[in-house]
Amino acid sequence: MGSILLSGCKHKPEPDETKTSEAETIEKKNEVEMLLPAQGHIGLKVAAANITALNEYFRAVGTVQPIDSRVAEVSPLSRGRIVEVKAKVGDRVRAGQTLALFDNLEAIDLSAQEQSARAEIAKLNAQLVPATRQTERSRHLADIGASPEKEAESSKAEEQGIRASIESQQAVLRGIQQRLHRYGATSSAEGSITALKAPFSGVVTKAPVSSGEVIEPGRETFTVADLSRVWVQAEVYEKDLGRIRLGQDASIRVDTYPNETFGGRVAYISDVLDPQTRTARVRCEVDNRDMRLKTDMFANIELPTRFSKQTLAVPSSALQEVEGKNVVFVQLAPTRFEVRPVEKGVTVNDLTEVVSGLKPGEQVVSQGAFHLKSILAGGELGDQD
Repeated sequence: MGSILLSGCKHKPEPDETKTSEAETIEKKNEVEMLLPAQGHIGLKVAAANITALNEYFRAVGTVQPIDSRVAEVSPLSRGRIVEVKAKVGDRVRAGQTLALFDNLEAIDLSAQEQSARAEIAKLNAQLVPATRQTERSRHLADIGASPEKEAESSKAEEQGIRASIESQQAVLRGIQQRLHRYGATSSAEGSITALKAPFSGVVTKAPVSSGEVIEPGRETFTVADLSRVWVQAEVYEKDLGRIRLGQDASIRVDTYPNETFGGRVAYISDVLDPQTRTARVRCEVDNRDMRLKTDMFANIELPTRFSKQTLAVPSSALQEVEGKNVVFVQLAPTRFEVRPVEKGVTVNDLTEVVSGLKPGEQVVSQGAFHLKSILAGGELGDQD
């Protein structure tokens, strides 16, 4: 078979026709030749066919969300008026830190009850001292026969009654103090001003209150989220759910940190599909102690699937189709390439398995194969002409 030019020109190229001369090719049986300048012009690259591990990964796009069990709404237990707001959205707070002070109307009544209970206990303690002395005196007189036994017993009963009253009032006082503690106050000395406190350390994500505002019991005043661990949540189509399993490792990437990978694990796969989108919610739990992942950030999730095998593989870009057959271009010499039919298998992560037609270590064109295919087609047309 004679040599041909891709351009189809039969005259000798002029100096300004460098590009045409660089693309000069020769077809010999199942071979294609491309000169080195032409290879450099198209950026042709070769790579060795190697035995490699093909590990399939499932990829999805999700968003960063707080974990439900790590989010708390702070609400008052009684009606009151906000006196001072001490935290705002975005603040990082500690467990027990005061978020706001409010004038607790119910605490006013409790404070009065606490003072009354304390006064009653003080009164009973004052009565207990002479009653105890009287009991001791009556017992002594009864023992020496100077007074009847009945008087000693009566004195003892009176003393015991006072002690029982003291214990009862102390129980009442403890109950009042516990209720005050629930409101954020520890004693009546603090008056009716009570505190709304953070239930745990985290970030304030909502604070829909202002000073002077009257709030009712159960009204949401603050939302605190512990973001030291977060969810990356994605919607996965039902056809892909079989490739995911609970507890498997996940790699998370966000555009904010393009060169970093955050490790996580699949913590939740919804048992219910959205009937409109035919997707299920999948959540990956991710450590976020450095607080770099922000809620509602877009994130790319990568999950290894069960598919994994050791096999001969080449870059997927090396595969071309010629006359209905899958082929690769095997480099025989710096400028000579053999058109080699191959049987391909699975494709994973831009690598394609080669079942037959190729040996490990053979060099195949990984970039520029389409140009060689075009040259081959042009050569065949040239011969027919």
